[in-house]
Amino acid sequence: MRQARSRGERGISPVFLGIAAVMAASGWAVWSGFASDPGFAVFLFVVSGWIVSLCLHEYAHARTALHSGDITIGGKGYLSLNPLKYANAALSIALPVIFVIMGGIGLPGGAVFIERHRIRGRWRHSLISAADPLMNVVFAALLMLPFMLGAVGKWPMVFLAGLAFLAFLEVSAALLNLLPIPGLDGYGILEPWLPYSLRRQVEPFAPFGLIATFGVLYIPAVNDKFFDGVFRILSWFDVPVEITGYGDWLFRFWKH
Repeated sequence: MRQARSRGERGISPVFLGIAAVMAASGWAVWSGFASDPGFAVFLFVVSGWIVSLCLHEYAHARTALHSGDITIGGKGYLSLNPLKYANAALSIALPVIFVIMGGIGLPGGAVFIERHRIRGRWRHSLISAADPLMNVVFAALLMLPFMLGAVGKWPMVFLAGLAFLAFLEVSAALLNLLPIPGLDGYGILEPWLPYSLRRQVEPFAPFGLIATFGVLYIPAVNDKFFDGVFRILSWFDVPVEITGYGDWLFRFWKH
């Protein structure tokens, strides 16, 4: 019974497979022009793709923690890619999706409970925190690869717009998550190397780090600099700003 339960907890969840199927089906509808409303199809493609990436982010955290010494990860169901198994599904999935719909910005999720006392070595703690933004980087690179290979003018423009906007979300999430602010993975990478007294002083502020970050982003000068950085990175991979903007416009189908 225990062995069967362990295999089930580590197998791919039907919930995740269902979300991935929505991404594939909506992506096909966008590519083929089958959808009567391309904006709604792009919306489904981007949201489902974003949820898939969030699941992969949390899986990266969990898998790295497992190999670093936290043997309780499998029993918690984190390796099944099921978003409902996370310690806080609202923080990991619902809130990032709401931010995408409302503000068009990639909010880093993060609700995998890791028993840090089981892990030895500062490098391992840093690697666990780095796994999430690294997954953002990998996912974004895959989305931008068609642009580097000259897909513009050859692939359907609406599909490329969806890819570009999803890549935009991944890049923005990676940049945000790498900031050395308590509560974000950027700080988690540095934390094991900081003096214990400093970590104790900073610890109470960790739950508010993400909120404070978004508060600062509402400052126009900071907002402009941040998104300039996002678009600069996209340009390195030959993703046109115009196509990204078109994807954003299609995504907000309810406004037009």
